[in-house]
Amino acid sequence: MAAMGAGPDHLFNLRNQFYLGAYQTAINNSEIPNLSPEDAVERDCLVFRSYIALGSYQLVISEIDESAATPLQAVKLLAMYLSSPANKESTISSLREWLADPTIGNNATLRLVAGIVFMHEEDYNEALKHTHAGGTMDLHALNVQIFIKMHRSDYAEKQLGVMQQYDEDHTLTQLATAWFNLAVGGSKIQEAYLIFQDFCEKYPMTCLILNGKAVCCMQMGNFDEAETLLLEALNKDAKDPETLANLVVCSLHVGKSSSRYLSQLKLSHPEHVLVKRVSSADDNFERAVQSVA
Repeated sequence: MAAMGAGPDHLFNLRNQFYLGAYQTAINNSEIPNLSPEDAVERDCLVFRSYIALGSYQLVISEIDESAATPLQAVKLLAMYLSSPANKESTISSLREWLADPTIGNNATLRLVAGIVFMHEEDYNEALKHTHAGGTMDLHALNVQIFIKMHRSDYAEKQLGVMQQYDEDHTLTQLATAWFNLAVGGSKIQEAYLIFQDFCEKYPMTCLILNGKAVCCMQMGNFDEAETLLLEALNKDAKDPETLANLVVCSLHVGKSSSRYLSQLKLSHPEHVLVKRVSSADDNFERAVQSVA
């Protein structure tokens, strides 16, 4: 988690691979020589966060021991939080304890993990308590996401301004701009599409890039192109939750059955927001039927 404005960046490629969703590539290319101790910790954080993104929570939990640096301990907490619903409360209470500790509470990776966890909990004010001060591109990008979820595009735009001032071409600045444009909608969607198109031309395709482009297509009403992109993403990772969720929506628009994608999503990601919405709608329907019967 490099501070903004550091010297030569030995982790530039690794960070880019992580940001764009090339998680296995990041893991495979993580043997970087001559790293400073600080860079080595950041490298390890990126590798373990890549494993988390691939769902390998137990590997992360078992590999990071008690003697590891604070940023790695924070990443381990994230893996514990995501690994099972039963862990959530104890993990959140450990997280709160660490954040209250003046010796480590201000660590950028710990604050980032706090932001991610509380965003998952949909406790956006609590998330912002730890992320709003920024200090790294990752934290500013997370702030953009949180403000978008709160439907506060005015605040999201301010965070984006900070990122653009620091480095307009940074991968996270570009991604955050695309998220913002998608949230604002209208003519901005074409601009978001062009950002993802640019990523497609510069980097190997990942589920993240393909989904980003597909969501732009769906918002512009181009469902056939969106379906092609999403099926390509499904070929790369048959269990990716965003791909499955977007295919459910896209299939409905092109007049195809979405039940297989929804079943896969329910099996592999029972906590996904779309699964919860569908089951809540099913419950309401059942209740309505029973009240009429």
